[in-house]
Amino acid sequence: MATISDNPLVLIDGSSYLYRAYYAPPHLTNSKGEATGAVYGVVNMLRSLLRQYSPSHIAVVFDAKGKTFRNDMYSEYKAQRPPMPDDLRSQIEPLHKIIKAMGLPLISITGVEADDVIGTLASQACAEGRATLISTGDKDMAQLVSDNVILINTMTDTVMGPLEVTEKFGVGPDRIIDLLALMGDKADNIPGLPGVGEKTAVALITGAGSVANLLRDPDAVATLGFRGAKTMPAKIKDNAAMLQLSYELATIKIDVPMEQTWQQLERQDEDKQALAQYFTDMEFKRWLAEVLDTRPPTSTSASAVALATAAEEAEVAPIITTQYETLLTQAQLDTWIEKIKQAELVAIDTETTSLDYMQAQLVGLSFAITAGEAAYLPLGHDYEGAPTQLDKQQVLAQLKPLLEDPAIHKVGQNLKYDMSVLANAGITLQGVKFDTMLESYVFNSVATRHDMDSLALKYLGHNNISFEEVAGKGAKQLTFNQIPLEQAATYAAEDADITLRLHQHLWPRLAKETSLDRVLLDLEMPLVPVLSAMERRGVLIDSLLLAQQSEELTRKIDKLEQDAHELAGEVFNLSSTKQLQTIFFEKLGYPVIKKTPKGAPSTAEEVLVELSLDYPLPKILLKHRSLSKLKSTYTDKLPMMVNAKTGRVHTSYHQANAATGRLSSSEPNLQNIPIRTAEGRRIRQAFIAPEGKKILAADYSQIELRIMAHLSQDAGLLSAFAQGKDIHRATAAEVFDVAFETVTTEQRRRAKAVNFGLIYGMSAFGLAKQLDIPRAEAQTYIDTYFARYPGVLRYMEETRAIAAEQGYVSTLLGRRLYLPEINARNAMRRQGAERAAINAPMQGTAADIIKRAMITVDQWINEHTHGEISMLMQVHDELVFEVDAAQAETLKDKICQLMATAANLDVPLLAEAGIGNNWDEAH
Repeated sequence: MATISDNPLVLIDGSSYLYRAYYAPPHLTNSKGEATGAVYGVVNMLRSLLRQYSPSHIAVVFDAKGKTFRNDMYSEYKAQRPPMPDDLRSQIEPLHKIIKAMGLPLISITGVEADDVIGTLASQACAEGRATLISTGDKDMAQLVSDNVILINTMTDTVMGPLEVTEKFGVGPDRIIDLLALMGDKADNIPGLPGVGEKTAVALITGAGSVANLLRDPDAVATLGFRGAKTMPAKIKDNAAMLQLSYELATIKIDVPMEQTWQQLERQDEDKQALAQYFTDMEFKRWLAEVLDTRPPTSTSASAVALATAAEEAEVAPIITTQYETLLTQAQLDTWIEKIKQAELVAIDTETTSLDYMQAQLVGLSFAITAGEAAYLPLGHDYEGAPTQLDKQQVLAQLKPLLEDPAIHKVGQNLKYDMSVLANAGITLQGVKFDTMLESYVFNSVATRHDMDSLALKYLGHNNISFEEVAGKGAKQLTFNQIPLEQAATYAAEDADITLRLHQHLWPRLAKETSLDRVLLDLEMPLVPVLSAMERRGVLIDSLLLAQQSEELTRKIDKLEQDAHELAGEVFNLSSTKQLQTIFFEKLGYPVIKKTPKGAPSTAEEVLVELSLDYPLPKILLKHRSLSKLKSTYTDKLPMMVNAKTGRVHTSYHQANAATGRLSSSEPNLQNIPIRTAEGRRIRQAFIAPEGKKILAADYSQIELRIMAHLSQDAGLLSAFAQGKDIHRATAAEVFDVAFETVTTEQRRRAKAVNFGLIYGMSAFGLAKQLDIPRAEAQTYIDTYFARYPGVLRYMEETRAIAAEQGYVSTLLGRRLYLPEINARNAMRRQGAERAAINAPMQGTAADIIKRAMITVDQWINEHTHGEISMLMQVHDELVFEVDAAQAETLKDKICQLMATAANLDVPLLAEAGIGNNWDEAH
């Protein structure tokens, strides 16, 4: 294998990097809707290369604007290439600025290509004995390879020296130009010799030695013995001029006049101030954090803060973390208690031994009452030599009245966690006024992640002390009670201080927007204690039943594996992508539907779905993957998640994950338990009611379609819902032009696909694929639907226009759903944003309604019941309860009534419920 010398001259094909980064996922944009993915991809590859080789001499080379000498030689050179996409062109200038700020020489010379500049510099270095590493994805560069020049493809991590070039192309580096001349190059529009592919080209070079020899004696080719050799002399004679031209076009110049020699390409120090500005504009938060990391002992410099907050138009003072107080005496605590009582708002945060709210032990609390005035109260640091701390139980007894006082307003970051931790310590946290995680989420759900570190970077330009800095990493990471107090106190107090500062930054901006402040104060904040109580309540599961299901799944999985081996004609690992690729595309000859970023045939799920329409093996693999995931995620794992104290499983609900406002959950993820398969539905049978209780499951009927009717004000939809008709049957009657009573099951199925497909922005292509019908037929369904329901089409068109104009759409309750790519120049991304714009108001309104229902139901339960009913779970449009068996029917009617009145729509909002011994029975 090719070896790379120490400290080589590194030459980077910036143009190759640029296009590869642009077309590779993820396709990023910042909150202004500006494309940033290509910049991110190039800089990421550069950073990786710098870490790996730490070169002292380096250059990043780009193609210059305009034509080159090759266009003068051949007017059709690269003529077939489409113009550079606008959203790629817009990224070039910021990318160049970042590269220069990274201290990397950047070269672009008019009239030649990046390849020629790289070839010239590599030739200079080789002449003076300096090893050179060329980073590119361009095969043409293989002609530059020698004992002193190595190629590396950063995207695939492939290193190529002379031996590797010969193995890959069949000829050595000194014959790559000949190979390219004979084969031609479609990408560059180099004509080559007609009808000659790679195998024939290699045979010609092996037999004749070079293009020059072929042109000198074409007739000698006839004696070479490979297939088609006899007709080759005439072909060479007829195309001699074009072959010679192709050779010249494929030849990389190594004598470009240069203003600087390779010795002058020294890597410079980074301009951290400039990088901070660029990374802020691009919203590359992790890299911004690294640039701003100026600790110890203080945090961020004033200039860096100003840079980081420029995009937010905020003036923020430096945040000094050395002035915090550690409360170790009763006098100190008493002083702070008085401060808290007098404060308009106090930021609080807990430090614990675990992220699991059911397992976490309280180690300390931190408070902040004004920006910069914060303190840490340690209660459980028990490492050897730890300072004496105040008695935990006495302190909690003293703090309990303050923490439970609704008149003392509190703010926190993800206070649901702190609420649960304090509840485990016997304290019911009240007076929770604000939560910075939710303030950020309501302000703009897609602008950033909503964890404290991301928010501090984005809105304060401050790089928080990370947990890893004080606790370490990996297996040796300490729990918080083991962290020395000098470090722990600063870390903990900073959390409270930053929380208060974030609130002071975010709340004034939210308060300006009447709809947003109401979403926060009337919806998200009241939901926090509801979710906290649900989480701690947990749900009872039948571990024995799950164990039986695991055994059954194991047998089914084993049988599917045997079937797959028989179809493949050999034993293979069904989880091995490489083995699947070999069997599918080499042995069985399946068509390649899609490729991976590295160019290999994909075996991703969407590919298997498409292949399964024509081949049995992919269908078996899909079933195998589905059952294996079901087993590992649920039937095997759920019993291990039962809490030893409660005997129940406790999920975590996340309010600030989904852009549309929907709740998500984890450990376990209740939202993803499949219900379309028998095996998936059986898992719900393991969610059971204890003796004397029943499970009550209530969900909204077709809520998003009802919201669509309300938003679109389409007369047909409004009438159908008002009359209580089966909406899918009603749609089928319209689309297929038949009487409502005569609609067939198949027609209803297709109408259902149309109804739900359109609210998710499905195209005719997507509908055709789902229903397995011709695209023209699917388009007819859609056209007929819009003809019968013109209000829906009008709503969609108006929504697209509103979204493009203001950059966001809104739910009925006022939540904003920002669409950064709604005006993207890339059509595919823009159309994706338009589909989201149509669906988001419906999905977001549905999320808002069920959140309001949860708050209303919880309030009614607390005020009018005495333990007969408890809310256990929220899953999509469904609420699940544990109820006294004797009162189940009465409670069912009340729950449905409360849910149905959670919003006023112009169509009936219908909730339906079932009762059973387990979740599946009740559903």
